[in-house]
Amino acid sequence: MGDFYSDTSSSDGENAGEVRNVMRQVMRPPGHSGKAKKGHLVFDASFEGGNLGRVDYVCEYEYDLFIRPDVCDPRHRVWFNFTVENVRAEQ
Repeated sequence: MGDFYSDTSSSDGENAGEVRNVMRQVMRPPGHSGKAKKGHLVFDASFEGGNLGRVDYVCEYEYDLFIRPDVCDPRHRVWFNFTVENVRAEQ
């Protein structure tokens, strides 16, 4: 699962429950560990305007992406700003 909520165990309670962007998350299939192979997608939204809140692996060619709400209107999600790297040609 992606980096969706901040760590709520901090002693000062600052940023508790804050929604954050995914920061360079490598999606590996279940049972895979270590260095990412070609085709293990890398999602990143750690840049100004990025709004990818969470990524869930469903299967080899399917991912659930959760987009953060727009800043000025939390009921809408107009932009989809994130990058995807490490793809295979047929992927």
